[in-house]
Amino acid sequence: MSGDGWFSRLKRGLSRSSAKLGEGIVGIFTKRRLDDEQLSELEDLLITADLGASLARDVTKELRKTRFGQEVSADEIREVLADRIAEILAPVAIPLTLNRNLHPHVVLVAGVNGSGKTTTIGKLAHQYRDQGLVVHLAAGDTFRAAAVEQLKIWGERTGCPVTTRPTGADAAGLALDALKDAQAVGADLLLIDTAGRLQNRADLMAELQKVTRVLKKADPEAPHTVLLVLDATVGQNAHQQVEIFRDMVGVTGLVMTKLDGTARGGVLVSLAEKFKLPVHAVGVGETAEDFRPFDARNFARGLVGLEE
Repeated sequence: MSGDGWFSRLKRGLSRSSAKLGEGIVGIFTKRRLDDEQLSELEDLLITADLGASLARDVTKELRKTRFGQEVSADEIREVLADRIAEILAPVAIPLTLNRNLHPHVVLVAGVNGSGKTTTIGKLAHQYRDQGLVVHLAAGDTFRAAAVEQLKIWGERTGCPVTTRPTGADAAGLALDALKDAQAVGADLLLIDTAGRLQNRADLMAELQKVTRVLKKADPEAPHTVLLVLDATVGQNAHQQVEIFRDMVGVTGLVMTKLDGTARGGVLVSLAEKFKLPVHAVGVGETAEDFRPFDARNFARGLVGLEE
């Protein structure tokens, strides 16, 4: 699919977020000279759009310095905002790259229940299978039969084998079995699903840490990647999730899903600014085509409602 097609999907997916920002900006900047009141309103708008206080300060400071007392249009403000957002996001827009010398490259996929972990694994499996890689899946959320079933369906759809165990089985033992299964066939990639029950955080932490410990016995470098899947609809709560999972399992990169279901897509900007973790991909819909590597400029322009 062409870049244009993806930008259209991304822009559509971000339409709730961009409508909130765009309408707010149009409401503030009605072709009069830029004054303190407008700058104050803009700062409030950017904070309520989950973009973070420091970006809001930077943008208003820049406008005060360069445009104060001049007439500015809503589109000019959007351009300034998109440029600043792209600057923040550019250093973290890093595609997920697999080490092709590893057989397999082990990716542990973490996140709270409902964040889209299993679907993300399915979409990644689809993309890497399309590239000709041998992909293996592990249904490590052993306490949720629905998660195991969902992963099996993705396995059938993508032609990837899935290592499973009965409901309630030890997740670390399953991860080890999956690694051995993947090694036995020389798989390029092993994607491991995990539990995400944050309400009993201590249990979850112990389980995830056990999974990584057991994997290291078989391969001291594993897991090679720890992906945290975030649901954009949770807004500022995403900050807490990043902190918790980073401390639990040493998150190496982020994926953000469900951007099409929320007006809070701006939270990705404040996450990038605070944590500096690579953002590998974003999802704006149900299909594998709605899930792509993260592009800072496209995202910034889509978020504020500008054309490519």
